[in-house]
Amino acid sequence: MAAAIARSTVQLLSEYTGRGPTKARAYISADLITVVLRDTMNHGERSLVREGRTELVLAVRKAYQDTMGPSLIEAVEQHSGQRVLAFLSDNHLDPDIAVESFVMAPPADEPISSEHDQPS
Repeated sequence: MAAAIARSTVQLLSEYTGRGPTKARAYISADLITVVLRDTMNHGERSLVREGRTELVLAVRKAYQDTMGPSLIEAVEQHSGQRVLAFLSDNHLDPDIAVESFVMAPPADEPISSEHDQPS
């Protein structure tokens, strides 16, 4: 499942941005799936970073993530068999790393709880 989620994430990034990351790895726990991507920027973005235009690159990356979020969620739900409650995404430029995180819904028979709901 982790490999399928990582592959889908790379494919979607490539479709939306014109270039996929060179490395991707998915980490899966009971309520969280995170994909760490390395070497994600295209040549134009790298040029902008060299010229100090980092805020522009981050804004464009945020726009890509907002646009492809539903497709990423759909892929994770398909591969995991679970519903995604929340999608969070961010980029770091030096080194070039992106993180796509999916907070998963509990199984239907397990209520959502928080630390505040736990008995003392």
